[in-house]
Amino acid sequence: MPNPLTKLGRKVLIPTKLGDAPHPILRIAHSYEPTADVTLYSGDCRQLLEQIPNGEAQLIVTSPPYNIGKEYEKRVPVEEYVSQQSEVMGLCVRKLSRTGSICWEVGNYVDDGEIIPLDILLYPIFKQYGLKLRNRIVWHFGHGLHCSKRLSGRHEAILWFTKSDDYSFNLDPIRVPQKYPGKTRYKGPNRGSPSGNPLGKNPGDVWIFPNVKANHPEKTVHPCQFPAELVERLVLSMTEPGDLVLDPFIGVGTSAVAAVMHKRRAAGADTVKEYLRIAEQRILLAAEGRLPTRPMGKPLYEPTGREKVSKLPQEWLEEK
Repeated sequence: MPNPLTKLGRKVLIPTKLGDAPHPILRIAHSYEPTADVTLYSGDCRQLLEQIPNGEAQLIVTSPPYNIGKEYEKRVPVEEYVSQQSEVMGLCVRKLSRTGSICWEVGNYVDDGEIIPLDILLYPIFKQYGLKLRNRIVWHFGHGLHCSKRLSGRHEAILWFTKSDDYSFNLDPIRVPQKYPGKTRYKGPNRGSPSGNPLGKNPGDVWIFPNVKANHPEKTVHPCQFPAELVERLVLSMTEPGDLVLDPFIGVGTSAVAAVMHKRRAAGADTVKEYLRIAEQRILLAAEGRLPTRPMGKPLYEPTGREKVSKLPQEWLEEK
């Protein structure tokens, strides 16, 4: 029997449910079609963006190349990089709905040991296009490269912009457990009643998720994935079922995975065909409820102290 995950751009029957609603057909197209559940475009994202009607996307979320020489990018002078990003941003702004959001997730550009935060470089461009910054979300993770001549980088930034003041945002689906749910009001007519929200608290603008390394359930061949739970928060708070989530640098499809898991449409492009093949497989598995992901809200792992790797090596103890 042929593998149903190997071809791009055709209907695939899947006996599955998305959420509580039956969803027997997931249609993946290779050029933009408003009726497709997902569009995976092989090629330059600017070509895909030209296919999408203006105002079509409710959420544009992406992590663009950082211009640091990864396998999927060509390192260029920083001025050329900013110019390229500006062109893509301008197209994205045209495709964004009046009530929509753009979330641009970036880290650092490194030039001969000097750190240049990309959010600082790119912020003025978004302002030039008339967008309004709602949050600079810090994504903190505990693991990564170990530096010897500077502090090791353990965060990246998500710039959340909106096109207008009348933007869609729903806090309730992304609330997190309160630290003190039993806290009560200490004065006023409601004195003694719970002071918090029964659904939980605002998650704030510092998000702590593990990055996608070797032992992460979502790990693929892509060297720079962001975790699905990060995108899920954005999808759930900034879109409604049926809305279009657009990722111009879609890689192995995490943005589309998060969209499909919550009954949104998705579209994205990449120049690496292997990434798109993996993206399609992941999207179909997500639609079937069979894709391994780290669940939203799962607590970070804390060593108990009994694990071998959490104990001081005997050599260090002997040196003391």
